[in-house]
Amino acid sequence: MSTLKTAWVADPTHSEVQFKVKHLVISTVTGSFKSFEASAETDGDSFEGASVKFSADVNSIDTNMEQRDAHLKSADFFDAENFPTLSFVSTSLTKKSDDEYVLTGDLTMRGVTKSVTLSAEYGGQMVDFYGNTKVGFEIAGKVNRKEFGLNWAAVTEAGGIVVSDEVKLHINIQLIKQA
Repeated sequence: MSTLKTAWVADPTHSEVQFKVKHLVISTVTGSFKSFEASAETDGDSFEGASVKFSADVNSIDTNMEQRDAHLKSADFFDAENFPTLSFVSTSLTKKSDDEYVLTGDLTMRGVTKSVTLSAEYGGQMVDFYGNTKVGFEIAGKVNRKEFGLNWAAVTEAGGIVVSDEVKLHINIQLIKQA
């Protein structure tokens, strides 16, 4: 007997996709993607083994500084003209405890695909005022931007690195159960 598949889609008004990068090794710059889509397919309501998909519009990048955003969209970094989307497709979602999961999948940026492993904290399930069933996850992890061809680097006169290679990902996602 097969379990019915359940479809979930991101509620963009209650979700955010952020990244953090060390600048000059002394402070952190936070950015986000304002336009993105995420979905999951589960067996019933269990997220164990769920299939997860995510994509973001690179041109929606926002670091609160237009000049920096333009540089990030340029060929020095994301090359948005040639690679307008970054995407993630899960290969596994494994439950470690009641609220802890390990999410592994293929992340594609700038035409380069690498397997990444992220931690996913389950925030719970709730029915909203309109009768929609929603779940929340907080997803975190790290990637090395240079592994995806985002190679731009500069050094200050004093020898300090301008942008670190390590990028921290922080995603808060609320999914709505589809009828």
